[in-house]
Amino acid sequence: MNEPRLPARFVHRFDAAVALAQAEDADAVLVFLEAEEPVDPVRIARRTEDQSLILVAPNEQTFQKAQRAGLQVVRLDHEVEGVYERVSRALLEAVADGYLRAGAKVVALYSGFEMGLVDTISVVLMREHLARFTVRELRKLETSVPLDTLQAVVSLAVEIAREGREGHPVGTIFVVGDHRKVLQYTSPAGFDPVRGYNKKERNLKLNKVREAIKEIAMLDGAFIVAADGTVVASCRLIVAPTADLTLSKGLGARHWAAAAITRVTKAIAVTVSESGGTVRIFQNGEVVLRIEPYKRPVVWRQFEYEAPDADKG
Repeated sequence: MNEPRLPARFVHRFDAAVALAQAEDADAVLVFLEAEEPVDPVRIARRTEDQSLILVAPNEQTFQKAQRAGLQVVRLDHEVEGVYERVSRALLEAVADGYLRAGAKVVALYSGFEMGLVDTISVVLMREHLARFTVRELRKLETSVPLDTLQAVVSLAVEIAREGREGHPVGTIFVVGDHRKVLQYTSPAGFDPVRGYNKKERNLKLNKVREAIKEIAMLDGAFIVAADGTVVASCRLIVAPTADLTLSKGLGARHWAAAAITRVTKAIAVTVSESGGTVRIFQNGEVVLRIEPYKRPVVWRQFEYEAPDADKG
């Protein structure tokens, strides 16, 4: 049985996207295979040999066919509303699957005006685009913590995850907002390096403070951060109850502590995983955002949940 020909309109736009990618020296062309304009993924791939091609499948059948043909293909696991969100999610999945690096330049061909039909071509600088996407995600959090404070904490956490310290990975936790109540659920792990400094010298929005925090992050315990960005305390052990919490498989004590403290307070917790470098944001006892540092995939995913062990209560 012969494969159906590609629609002429699609061919013209696809060829234009490939030509633009070559002119822009882009790393890849990202093409949405829209449900209302069925096209054969194998025929699409045949139209380009020198340009990296990543397909976004609208359904499982198309996804499986592209995979069997050995093509680079991602599948959006759930419906995503809004053009910007759809493109962002597809880019994130492509990075997570190893098809793109986080700093890549991509030409995207997608449905921008008439849903189901590819009609828009864009040049996307991944690092800038994903940074804006992260801000959009942070804005969705219902919290009294100012956005600029959240951005400062999250960006610092990503820097720690990416850089480590003295060639070694570093894991740590920041608890932001509602600091007076948070302190009630903590105890000192030992000497507090930020104690004795005035308020201005403890604001992590300042570069010199951020660098100092990176050094302290190698020590045990959490940073407690006020809503204005002031580091109230460091090297604190979180003693909030973990009974009835549910977390993803494989997460350790730092993540349980982050979930616990955000369930009993109005704080936001940001953790850096020492083992994998993943940055997770917790609210109301759950992971609400997952970020990988730029040297690793940048991705937000759904999580598998399991009940905590009885001895963790």
